[in-house]
Formats: sequence, C-alpha cells, structure tokens
Amino acid sequence: MPIITLTTDFGLKDGFVGTMKGVLWSICPEAQLADISHEISPQNTLEGALILARAYSYFPSGTVHLAVVDPGVGTARRPIAARLGEHYFVGPDNGLFTPILEQVEQQGGRITFFHTDNPRYWLPEISHTFHGRDVFAPVAAHLAKGVPLSELGTPIRDPVRLTLPRPEKTSMGWKAHIVGIDHFGNLATDLPASSISMNGKIDLRIANKEIHGLVQSFGEKPAGELIALLNSAGFLELAVVNGSAAHALSASVGDIVEVNLK
Repeated sequence: MPIITLTTDFGLKDGFVGTMKGVLWSICPEAQLADISHEISPQNTLEGALILARAYSYFPSGTVHLAVVDPGVGTARRPIAARLGEHYFVGPDNGLFTPILEQVEQQGGRITFFHTDNPRYWLPEISHTFHGRDVFAPVAAHLAKGVPLSELGTPIRDPVRLTLPRPEKTSMGWKAHIVGIDHFGNLATDLPASSISMNGKIDLRIANKEIHGLVQSFGEKPAGELIALLNSAGFLELAVVNGSAAHALSASVGDIVEVNLK
C-alpha cells in the first residue's frame, strides 16, 4: 500500500490541506496519507526543508513525500519530482529538498530529478495560486500509483539549492546558529553531536546567558532552568525545563550560540 506524506505551510484553518488530500485519494484511493507538518512558518522554505529532513527517513522505502512551501507559486519556478536514495519527493524547485539531497550525496545514494512539465499528470485546470492542489498533489498521487518518474516530465541536473546554515569553527570551539524553534520554545542549533562530547567540558553563551555542561534529558534539572542537550535529531539544543527558551532569551532563528570546548 503506497504512503504519501504531506508537509506544508498551509495551516489547518482554510481547508487547503483537506483539498489536497481529496485530490490524492481521487487519483490513488489506496494511498495512506501521513502529515509531517502543516505549521511551517509562512513562506519559510528553510524551516520546511529542515523539518522534512528530520522526518523523512523514518518512513518506509518508496514513500512519496509531498512538500509545499512555495512562495514562488505562479512564477517561473519549476515544479519538480525527485528520487533521493530510496524515497520520492514532489514539490517546488526552491531548495526545499536541499538537506536531503546533501545527505544522499554524502551516502552515495541514487539521485534523480525531473521537471514535472507533463500536464497529463496535472489537474485539467491550473490555478496560479494553488499548485499544491493542481500540480503537486496529482503528480504525487500518480507517482504513488506507480507512474515512473520519467513519464512525469523532463530530467534536470540543476535543482535549486538553499544555502544551509553551518556552524563556524573558532579558537575556543564553535559558533553555532539557532536554526529552528519548536512548539515548546526549544532552540535547535546547527551544531551536530559529532562536534562535541557529552564527556567533555562545555560552556555555552547566548544573549548574555551562560550554560555550563550538557544534560541528557529535560528532567535532570529543576523547572525554569536553562539547559543544553542533544535533541532527537542529534544536534545541540537549548531549552528551559517546563518553559520556553525562545521566550526567556527573546531568541530568533539566526541568533548565535557561542560554544566553548574546554
């Protein structure tokens, strides 16, 4: 039974996600649909890319991942479909799949991109403002139903890539960046676990606040305390126990975290 995931910045108020699901089931009624997120910040392609990259690999091989964070809808930006490793992706050509593409490149996996310019696999009428319904959902459904990528359009070798934030090496350790703020107000950074050690001494500084050492879980410290730990994706994260680090620090995506490795 085919699986299609959905990641969008549509929210759930206006029925856009439900409409896309209707299109998917109309074409591929046997598909199982799974929501990764519909709360991506509006037009925030980088946030959508990072959230999708953290989630996709936990789905079975052959899953079709439909992602629509598309500030360029209706412009000349291309609709694309891709095979990256053992998974398939459908969405706008705006860099939304960059982190996954880089992962698969590092792993030496299979990479194929197509400009989905074959209107046979779109809806008959195309809106300039809702390609999620009229282009991406039909393409994803046909792909899940077994239509080969090669029938969906023209092969391409130049997908758009985002410039991803990366930690900067310093004489004392690292300069990390806040790259995501979750529902709880936890602050995810771009510094991977491989760059630090749970056994070594580490000091962190952000917004004139200091954190000494890492903990392994939120419950190790009392409520209200600012802590640092490795999150479930394997990156350094700052949090306030039973509170919001984003609120406590007035933090935003892009803020610097100084990491001193003693």
